[in-house]
Amino acid sequence: METLHDQLDHLPSSLAVAATIGVFDGVHLGHQEVFRCVRQVADRLGVASAVVTFDSHPAHVVRPQSAPRLLTTLDQKLELIAAQGIDYAYVIEFDEARAATPPDKFVEQVFFDALHAKAVVVGEDFHFGKGRSGNVEELARLGEIWGFEVYPLELIRHDADAGEPVSSTAIRRALAGGDVKRAAAMLGRPYEVRGEVQHGDRRGWAIGFPTANIPVPMLMAWPADGVYAGWCTREDGSCHPCAINIGRRPTFYDDAGQSLLEVHVIDFDGDLYGETMSVVFTVFLRSERKFEGVDQLVAQLKTDVDAARRALGVA
Repeated sequence: METLHDQLDHLPSSLAVAATIGVFDGVHLGHQEVFRCVRQVADRLGVASAVVTFDSHPAHVVRPQSAPRLLTTLDQKLELIAAQGIDYAYVIEFDEARAATPPDKFVEQVFFDALHAKAVVVGEDFHFGKGRSGNVEELARLGEIWGFEVYPLELIRHDADAGEPVSSTAIRRALAGGDVKRAAAMLGRPYEVRGEVQHGDRRGWAIGFPTANIPVPMLMAWPADGVYAGWCTREDGSCHPCAINIGRRPTFYDDAGQSLLEVHVIDFDGDLYGETMSVVFTVFLRSERKFEGVDQLVAQLKTDVDAARRALGVA
């Protein structure tokens, strides 16, 4: 997949695309269905496929006080889009100037001037342009002017009983409740965070349970505080089972300020400092709680590691 950048890159005039547009935070099953339709339309028209997305969530510009936390960084998002077989990603730098762009000007600049779109696939709830004033009907009207057809899609459901459409908001809600299995069902994969292993207070080492401390930016979505079973992948590509703790370590601190992500890599004895690791959450094991002392905590950690082994199917 080739990545193009807003107002810097344009497709050659000899190329055209079938495109879609959205934040696509998480690249969940609903997004993947949109991408599948884009590829189908592109194949039918004999053009390339393209995804138009944003370098950050537009809400961080237009309503920062209530902007949602992100499920994916831009790099993660582009990797996941590329894995869907898309030919081009067109990344829009979303700032105040872009937020003020009227719908008609936005369509002209992006879909006509930059991408030469012949088709645009969007969800039925799509809005765009200044103040989100454009909708699917407006996009179709503009498509008649600029030479592309619009294909609106219904939002997909998680299952027959849930009723709620698959969405980034629903995934954030599941994570906030510690329900990483439900989040994974909507994502089509386990939830993942990435970060560089840094030095901590080494309390884990002192009690026989060393952990890799991974600072995760607060703008990213976190699962609820608690203990999880999961997997971590090192820079060398090796994958390891782990017990993961997210929390404020109440046994040691009355007020830690903010939660910390700590990963105990099972049956591993080595130096991870400075490595960038990815961590996926597979099973919620228990909520965080305060213990009366270190001995009680150590006993619980042994139980947690055993539970993680069972959950992950490792001896």
